[in-house]
Formats: sequence, structure tokens, C-alpha cells
Amino acid sequence: MTDKTIPDIIYTKVDEAPELASASLLPIIQSFASAAGVSVGTRDISLAGRIISAFPEHLTEDQRISDDLADLGELVKTPEANVIKLPNISASGPQLLAAIKELQSQGYALPDYPEAPATDAEKTARARYDAIKGSAVNPVLREGNSDRRAATAVKKFAQANPHRMGKWTADSKTEVSSMSGGDFFSNETSVTLKDAAKAKIVLTGADGTETVLKDGLSYPAGTVVDATYLSAKALASFLDAEIARTKDKGTLFSLHMKATMMKVSDPIIFGHAVRAWLKPVFEAHGDKLKALGVNPNSGLGTLLEQVKDDAEIMAAIDAATATRPPMYMVNSDRGITNLHVPSDVIIDASMPALIRAGGKGWGPDGQEHDTNCVIPDNSYAPVYDETIKFFKANGALNPATAGTVQNIGLMAQKAEEYGSHPTTFEIAHAGTVRMMLEDGTVIHEHKVEAGDIWRSASARKAPIEDWVQLAIDRQAATGFRAIFWLDKDRAHDAQLIAYVTPILEAAGVADKFEIMAPRDATRASLETITKGENTIAITGNVLRDYLTDLFPILELATSAKMLSIVKLMQGGGLFETGAGGSAPKHVQDLVATGHLRWDSLGEFCALGESFRFLADAKGHAKARVLGDAVDAATQGVLDHDRSPGRKAGQPDNRHSHYWFARYWAEALAAQSDDADLAAHFAPIAKALADGETAIVQELLDAQSKPVDLGGYYHGDPAKTAAVMRPSATLNAIIG
Repeated sequence: MTDKTIPDIIYTKVDEAPELASASLLPIIQSFASAAGVSVGTRDISLAGRIISAFPEHLTEDQRISDDLADLGELVKTPEANVIKLPNISASGPQLLAAIKELQSQGYALPDYPEAPATDAEKTARARYDAIKGSAVNPVLREGNSDRRAATAVKKFAQANPHRMGKWTADSKTEVSSMSGGDFFSNETSVTLKDAAKAKIVLTGADGTETVLKDGLSYPAGTVVDATYLSAKALASFLDAEIARTKDKGTLFSLHMKATMMKVSDPIIFGHAVRAWLKPVFEAHGDKLKALGVNPNSGLGTLLEQVKDDAEIMAAIDAATATRPPMYMVNSDRGITNLHVPSDVIIDASMPALIRAGGKGWGPDGQEHDTNCVIPDNSYAPVYDETIKFFKANGALNPATAGTVQNIGLMAQKAEEYGSHPTTFEIAHAGTVRMMLEDGTVIHEHKVEAGDIWRSASARKAPIEDWVQLAIDRQAATGFRAIFWLDKDRAHDAQLIAYVTPILEAAGVADKFEIMAPRDATRASLETITKGENTIAITGNVLRDYLTDLFPILELATSAKMLSIVKLMQGGGLFETGAGGSAPKHVQDLVATGHLRWDSLGEFCALGESFRFLADAKGHAKARVLGDAVDAATQGVLDHDRSPGRKAGQPDNRHSHYWFARYWAEALAAQSDDADLAAHFAPIAKALADGETAIVQELLDAQSKPVDLGGYYHGDPAKTAAVMRPSATLNAIIG
């Protein structure tokens, strides 16, 4: 860490819009907290910070920073942890490359990312960079399971001020398409280990040659260990068929993946889609494309940049594209397609947005159209398929009357698929993959072909038991309908059910819970909230991620406003502030127009919980006063509609922070539990009220013009502060 002193609360330094917002909000938090004797420090888990910390030997002394993520990973295993975690970049390959390039341009002598490492130095650099890709942060920090829900005030505000929903009609052509076989879902096997065990993964070729894919794996007793693979041939056939079928139906073609969190498997699947889209080009010019260094896994955008000077290939691309259906666009004005960048279309954000819009996606003509939503693997695609079918039959959800879906998610200690990165492999040649224990027992065995994607994931006993208990506690606290989203016909889920059922029975609460496959649970949950009632979705790691975007986006218009509490298994607390969502677009808007649309409501909610946790954990009475006042301030922001507007010239993120500070100070000045704090904040509240006209105008004056942040991934702190704290009046009051 930056220093050895552990502050009372750690506020993470991250990326993009959330980090820009922090430049405005964090000084307010630190100023108010210090008055109560609460220290609020920062630790850097940003993509740029993780890159810099990985290569100290390449940098000057002034440039080096400590590995804050590793240190936080140790802290969350202790009762002392009190961490507010903002959404960070789960870097795709193109994002990682862009961040490296930016840092190099700023004078950081980092090595290039080696696409084909040959020397030991290149192999070392590649390994360090690959460790930063994808979901490198969350598995390290999530030493507890997830309790994620809309705060009561947020939900009530959404019902009183319902957002606009797209219209669903029964004749909509929008659909979800998935593989009927050969995918991860259909090939999965799963076992629960009776005893602690060590294991290795071996690929045996047809000639008997053995290649150890992974050794030194270790699992405690009771671990559920899965293995599965996706057939490259089946995937290619599926993609070819869906491209043709999409054209016949006259809809948009779209691919929805998670190429950030699933940093090994999904970029490969994405690359298959790029290859399928340009199949005639790869067939005719494969050797030349290879010589140019084209890797379809990096996306169509990188490919086009690499071949732009080759007229023959560009003509072949134009010819192939002319035979394809129109594609779902990320930005139709700029010609950025669904297949341009692997991290541009992330399923848990893209699918809810499309569903909220009435099943419409933007086409290359700048108009909205029905869409074929291609989700190759069938593990979780039924959730989106059933949602679309439900709204076709019943019309769009009404946010004014809808109930809520809370979530209890199994995610501790790298549970399930999101912990599979080190044990996911693109198979080099045909053969048999076996996962075997140290005593020679084979627990998984799959016949595979070259190009297949094989992976193993696990979930440990202690997190599973903690997850079930968390569900029991949440249901008891609310009385809501509670559903375990588990499919008895899926290998992994069957193992979890064998844990869940006895725990519920032993606790005498089995009659208060239902167990349903994801498709059935989706329909049951939609039926429940449509009636204005509430339910708890108790899910595994990936569904936790998907559902805590899907339902909040339908209910609240965004997942950024969710309250996310991670009760760490060793007694600490991790408070997450919502999803990143359209954070990149927010940054682009700020740079172009000086307006930041990011809503910090998730940060407000997490802050109140963090203060109260500190009060409970350390008997810090003043922290409780701060936390209760935060809730009052958050309610004030909602009641008076002080959230950011969407366009330049309207109040933005910085305005919302002024109002939050003002309402917070007023609540502290008016409270009766701590006379010293009331006396301290009374003049601050008055100054903030008296300065309203000047502050609001100073913040508005900072808009409607381009701004310079000094970098996208690694901005200049002074420039960023100048942009995000432009009110001299507010700064003087806060200090």
C-alpha cells in the first residue's frame, strides 16, 4: 500500500467516470469525516495503477507505486476491512493495450504487450499483463458473498418518478439465439470433493503424448469442482447459421458476451464471431491476414486498422459485408459495430438496455430495429430469452408499480465461472482432457478437438454455506418470496442443491424457499414484481452479475444506484457502489462538453453503510451520526431531484455533490445525538446555503466546452481536480 497505516475507511481509486466523480466527491467525504475523527484513505486498483505496480524495475523511483490490490486482498481477509469499492475496468485486450500505450506516451518505460512472446523477458511481461486482464480485481477483494438491492429511498423515488420504457409488442421479432448442443452448458460435469485434494489438468493426444495444462491445483474438502468445454466446430456452425437466419428474418445481428470478466473464453468466442462474419475474407486471404498480425479476438476495429492499406482485402471485406444482415451498432454515427471491440458490448449491460428499449437495437442506418441477440452458451441465455417472451406477451414492465428483485449472490473466494480464468484453455490439438487428483483418480474427462475451449471452475464449501445462511437471514428480515435459481438438470447446480436443501431443512425454513431453474425463476420473478410484490433471487456468481443489472435497469433505469453490501467472511465489510455501465460514454461527453452525467447515488448509499459498519465494528458513535446523516442527504438529493441531468447546460455530477454536501451538513447540524458535530457543521450548512447562487453558477460555467484531463486511463491529478472542482466558493467552504 501507499503507507502502512490502515485508515478507518478505504475508498478505492478506479477508472473512467466513477474516478472522475471521486475527484469531486472524495474531498467532501474526507472533510466531513475528519470532523468526526474518521480517516478516509485511498488505494489504487485502477487499470493504470495495476499496470504501473506490475513493472517497478522498468520505472523511475518517482513513478513506482505499491501493489495496492494485493495489499487490499490481504486486508479483506481480516475483520479490519472497511472498503468502499467503486466499479473498475475489467480490461479486455484492446483496453489493456490502449492503457499501456497511454502510459508509455506519458514517459513510463513499460514493455510492449508481447503477442507472441519468445524470450524469457517477453514471457514474463506477457504473464504480468495477462494477470491484469479481465476480472482481476473482484475475485481478489470479494472474500464474502453479495447482498445487492435497491435502497428503499431509491426504489420509492423510481416508483414516484418512473423512467421511460420502450414499447413491447407481441409481433416483435427480437429473440435470443443459443447453441442447442456442444456448448459449456451441455458438456458440463461436476463433483463435490469429499476430502481436500490436489489436482492437475492433462491433455492426452491421439498418440498418447501428454501435455500438462495446469498443475498444482489445490482444493479444500467439500469443494464443488466443475469441468466443461465448448466445441469450436459447433460454435462455427451455429454462428454461420445465425448470420444467415438473421438476414432471412430482416433483423439486426448482435453478439452478447462478457469478454472482460470471462477474459480467456469469451474473447475467443468473440473472435469466432468476427471470423464467421468475414468468413469469405479469411478463406481467401488467411495467410496475408496472419502475416499482418490480425487476431480476430481483438475485434473488427483492430482488424480494419491493420488491413486498411491493403485495397484487395478491404474490397473483400466490403463484398462480404454486403452479403450480411445489418449489425447492431455501438455507435452508428461513427460506424462502430457490435463486433468492433470485445469490451464494447457486455451482456449484463447490453441485454437489459435492449430489453428496456422494447427489444430494439440501433442499426447502421441510425434507426432502431428488432434484433437477434446471439448468446452462444445456453447456461444463462434462458434468462434473457424468457424475459423477452414475458414482455412480448404482457407488455413492458411499469416502473411506477413494479416490485423489486433483491439478490443474494455466491461469489466469495472466486466461486464458479468467474474463478475459471487460470483453468481455461484453447485446445491445441485433438485428444482427451482429464482432470485428475494426486492419487490418480480422474474426476473429469472430455474428448476434445483442436480449437475447443475447455474450462474448470470451483466453489468452496465455506462460501456456499455462508451464501445459504445469508439468504436465510435476508428472507427472515424481509419476508419476501425467495428463490434459489438452480437447475437440477445442470451438473453444477445439482451439486449446490445437495448443499442447499439440508441447510434449509436443518434451519427449519425449507418451506420459505423455492428452487427453480433460471428460466422458470425468471418468469416467476417477473410475475411477482409485475403484481407489485417483491422477491429475492439467490444465485451463483454469473447470475448475480447478470440479474443485478437486468432487474435494476428495468426497475430504476440503471444499476449504478444499487446498494451492494459484501459481508466479508472474516468479519470485515466491502461496500460496492454499482455497475460501471456507460462509464466510457460519460467520459467522452465530459471531454467534449464539460458535462459529467455519472450519478453518484451508489456512492452515497455505500458511504452511509460504511459509516454504520464502522460504528458497529469499532463502537465509533460519531461514525453512526455521519452515516445516518448521509441517508438524510441521499433522501434530499432524491426528493429534490438533484441527480445529474443528461446534457451539457444542465446540472451534472458536480452539482449533485454540492447538494449532497449541503443536505449532509444540514442533517448533521440539526441532529441531537452529538452536540460537537452539530456545532461544527452549523456554519458549514449556512455557508453552503448562502453560497448556492455562486456555486451553482460556477459549476454551470465549467460546462459547454471541451476539457483536458491529461489522459483517459491515467489522467493528470491537477488537471482532473481543476475540471471536477471548478467552484472556488464550494472549495473554500469544504477546505
